[in-house]
Formats: sequence, structure tokens, C-alpha cells
Amino acid sequence: MEVKVLSSKLVRPSYPAGAPRPDTTEHVPSSVFDKATYHIQMAIIYAFAPPGPSAADIERGLAAVLGVYRLFAGQVRAGPDGAPGVLLNDHGARLVEASVDVHLADIAPTKPSPAVLQLHPDLEGEIEEVVQVQLTRFACGSLAVGFTANHAVADGHATSDFLVAWGRAARGLPVGPPPPVHHPDLFPPRDPPRVEFEHRGVEYYRPAQPAAAGHGHGEAQHNNIVIHKAHFTKDFVAELRAKASEGRGRPFSRFETILAHVWRTMTRARGLGNPLQTSTIRISVDGRPRLAAPAGYFGNLVLWAFPRATVWDLLNRPLKHAAQAIHDAVARVDGAYFRSFVDFASSGAVEKEGLEPTAVLKDVLCPDLEVDSWLTFPFYELDFGGGSPGYFMPSYFPTEGMLFLVPSYLGDGSVDAFVPVFEHNLEAFKQCCYSME
Repeated sequence: MEVKVLSSKLVRPSYPAGAPRPDTTEHVPSSVFDKATYHIQMAIIYAFAPPGPSAADIERGLAAVLGVYRLFAGQVRAGPDGAPGVLLNDHGARLVEASVDVHLADIAPTKPSPAVLQLHPDLEGEIEEVVQVQLTRFACGSLAVGFTANHAVADGHATSDFLVAWGRAARGLPVGPPPPVHHPDLFPPRDPPRVEFEHRGVEYYRPAQPAAAGHGHGEAQHNNIVIHKAHFTKDFVAELRAKASEGRGRPFSRFETILAHVWRTMTRARGLGNPLQTSTIRISVDGRPRLAAPAGYFGNLVLWAFPRATVWDLLNRPLKHAAQAIHDAVARVDGAYFRSFVDFASSGAVEKEGLEPTAVLKDVLCPDLEVDSWLTFPFYELDFGGGSPGYFMPSYFPTEGMLFLVPSYLGDGSVDAFVPVFEHNLEAFKQCCYSME
């Protein structure tokens, strides 16, 4: 597949006629949650069936929605006091138009592979824009929309709100008022601070030595990792939930059940030999309901739960054991935990002790896992005027053990799990991933 770039330009925010122009010198400081999260460009890819939305409508909608979600039109810059944040200078978003002389069905990029990296702007190097978009038109008339955004500015919840609003703007519908963004009084530390939980070694760690350049495992590792898409039907998920929840008053959630199943499957497929070895999952936990954040809050508001289990327990105890470990770990990251983190991260300990965020990309997570669940985000509600996308998926992130759970494009309640595994473990994963045992 050879993608030909036709144009690249900045799309700056547009504002209603007669509306006062905003202050383009305003600086929004990073919150303690922005500072603790991944400082990377994340990318997702949408596919729309022909005729597909017009590039003109998409561009017009992008300009309009950037006038409301101004963090995505600004630039990551230090403020006057040197604090990190976003300068609301209306720099704009990068919009690339491209074409490819094949039909979408001919390449069928329904799971991430290196080829899909051509369907969105580059994620590496110095990137001036918070948001970049690539519109790739196929010979059949289908359109791929590759969207990238700086994770240090907004999390998945916030980004999905932006995408839905972008579709509304492209259809000429009102977007709504600007969303609340971070300000120093929004999540203030308590006085006196009460750090009631341990945060060193959880959200932050003390580096033993200066970090080496790159991800540390070498490019060769990527060549041995493939991303498998496991499709779990609605009936399979229902049967799995019933099995995990047997004898329990309240059934485990769809997320808890599927993740427990994939955790056990990955442990088996990896062939981990030491039964006493511990496996841990990093799970994002949304702080919006836990901190009573204002409706529509735009930014990062996530911490992480870390359920743990031994290899022996995962392979020999029933599914409900893994599901319970996940449920309990997430429940512990409650409002009190979030407030403790705010107090800790605001205390100056991070700077005084030279602590670094644990949220960094690695090439290999074995024996551990990380999961990004998009099961509750309204990604399929992105509609530029021609209907919802045929499908969407994450880009190619070949980190062994970093899972993405997304609702299937079939729209029937089934779930797709994108699972990066070592090539030599793939067959073992396939063999047990649809087993109830």
C-alpha cells in the first residue's frame, strides 16, 4: 500500500460571527493527573464506507470544534512561571489529505499492523500540534480518518467527547459550551495534606540511574510481536460472565470478565514456568465520578489499579478468582485514593526526590499486562454526515501485553480485544482464547 500525501495544512479555530475573540496568551497549567500520565501521541483510525464524508465538511467542523475545545488548538508550552501546560494560542491542528490507489477491502486493515502507520501522521519526533488528522481516500471512495492527540493534554474519555462534538460541528449542529478545563482551584490539595496511601512505586518511582534513550528493548523486539484481534461474541461474553459470577450476588461486569479471561489466556500462552511468579495488570481508573469533576471535564483524570496474582493461581484457580482480583483492585482506587494522590503530587515530593512517572511505554510487559478499555467511550458516535464509521481501532502499538478492548463494529454487543503477543506464543493464545476452561 503506497499512500500519496496530497496536502498538509494547519486548521485554526473558527468562531461565530460577532463573537469576541479569546485571549491567545492564556496558559492552562498541567494538572497533577496530566503530569503523571503518558506523554505520548496516541492514534486511532476510523474507516467510513463510500461515498464517505467530504473533506470540506470535516475541515469546517474541525475549525468549529477547535474554537470550543481550545486545548486541542493550542501548543504544549511552559507558562510564565515555568510550569508545564498548554498555551491557548490558537495555533491549530494539522490536517493532512492523502490518497491510495487500492480499495479498502483489498487491504482490510481490521487489525493493527505496520501498514496502518501510513494512515495517520507520524507519532515520532518534534510535533508542534496537539492534534493531527489524516484523511486518506481509497480508490473505492472509502475514507480512513487517522486521528492523533497528545495524551498529556487529554485522556480517552475527554478525547471521545471531542470526537463526537467534531462530528456534530461537521453536520452544522451546535457543539455546546466550552468544556471545563484544569485550573489550580479545581483539584486543590487538602490543608493539611493527608497522604493516606503509598504513591511511590505506584504512580511515581525513583530512577536507579538515568534512563537510556528509546524504550530499552531494542527494535528487534518489534519484529517478533504480532497484534492478534480476538473477537468475543455477545453469547460467549454472556456465558463467560455467568461462569465467572456463579454463586455471586452481583455479576462481574463485562470488562472484569473479559479482562480476567484474557489475563489467564495470556499467562497460559506465554508458558510462564515459575508458578510463584506474580503477574500484574495496569488498569486505568476514571476519576471523574470519584472526584465529582464538573460535567464534561476536559483533560486527564485517570489513575491506575494494579491487580496481582501468581501464575499458579491464574492457571489453576477458577475464572472468578481473576475477576475478583480485578474487581477488588479497581474498588480500592476510590475517591479517598484520588484525594491522597492529589495531596502527594502537590506536596513537592515528586520534584524534591527526583521521581518519574511510571506511565511510560515499554516494548515488553511479560509477565505483566496493561489494558486500555474503550468499551464505554462513544467512539462509534463520530458522524460527519454520512453515518457512523464502519469500524475503528487503535493504531499499531507493538507493546507485548498492552491490550485494547473495544466494542465490535458489528454493534451487536460483541467485543474485540487487540492483543500484542510474541509470534511464538500466538498459536497457543489462539488455541485457548475461546475456551471456557
